Amino acid sequence: MNLIDVTRELATDEQCLAFLERQRWPDGVVRCPTCGNDQISRITRKTASKNKRAQVYQCLESTCKQQFSATNGSIFHDSHLPLNKWFMAIALVMDAKKGISAKQLQQHLGIGSYKTAWYMCHRIRKAMVDSDPKPMTGIVEMDETYIGGTAIRRFKRAGKPKPPKDMVLAMRERGQKGVPGRVRFIHIPNGKKETIAAVVDQHINPSVQRVYTDSAAVYDFAMNSDIKDRHRAVNHSQQWVVPGSRIHTNTVESSFSLLKRGLIGSFHRVSIKHLHRYLAEFEYRFNQRKTQDRFTMTVAAMLKGQPLPMKELTA
Repeated sequence: MNLIDVTRELATDEQCLAFLERQRWPDGVVRCPTCGNDQISRITRKTASKNKRAQVYQCLESTCKQQFSATNGSIFHDSHLPLNKWFMAIALVMDAKKGISAKQLQQHLGIGSYKTAWYMCHRIRKAMVDSDPKPMTGIVEMDETYIGGTAIRRFKRAGKPKPPKDMVLAMRERGQKGVPGRVRFIHIPNGKKETIAAVVDQHINPSVQRVYTDSAAVYDFAMNSDIKDRHRAVNHSQQWVVPGSRIHTNTVESSFSLLKRGLIGSFHRVSIKHLHRYLAEFEYRFNQRKTQDRFTMTVAAMLKGQPLPMKELTA
């Protein structure tokens, strides 16, 4: 579902709520999110209210009596924005290959303040976080890059210390026939052996076919005994591809290219505090690039996700 489909099929609050209900209760049986009871009644408010849904349900369980809608307990919960604006924002974020800034969303959707648009974007990114990623298999490439620390010359002229850079480690599977490869971006505190070894153990399957990296010595020590004999390196001071082989890291480096073009071109500057959410956004959009209905899948993830209060986001 693209932006045109959203504006045509999900134009009103009633249509949006009906769509959310189909995603939350696919069997057609509405259940109370508090007690799980399916004995409920529908309430339709006759008078319009800015902060309340026109249609809600009430649980008929005598000890509960909870009023709820399809948005209760989800990332949409307690939002004052119309649902159709939420859905248009999701469609725009999903289809923007290099991301879309909160300022652009504010202007495109007519959102009152930048703060509201920024808050909306981070709640969408929260739903994109893969809470239980599957370990990578096949041929996996690994490399690292650095984010931040710009305008070094200016700092030198002013006699100030160079601004620190933060390290991002990436792993990317090479695609196989009919199966697109995945990418994973991980914000790590440093490039020490212990840090990279923990990432390798968590995200690479012990039965991996090959692991390709550059010639940085830390990778030799970070590989565990299960995959150390399948690790190969390419020395970038001499060559980009080992002659007569497929040993290179060009595939994962192309992922860094897309990430950095997005951070520089769309967002210009991101807070390191929120960097992990931006990484999750680019990772999610890349990994779902072949999925037919990314929009519906993202909305379903937002319904399952826990609310993200502004107090928690800005803590």
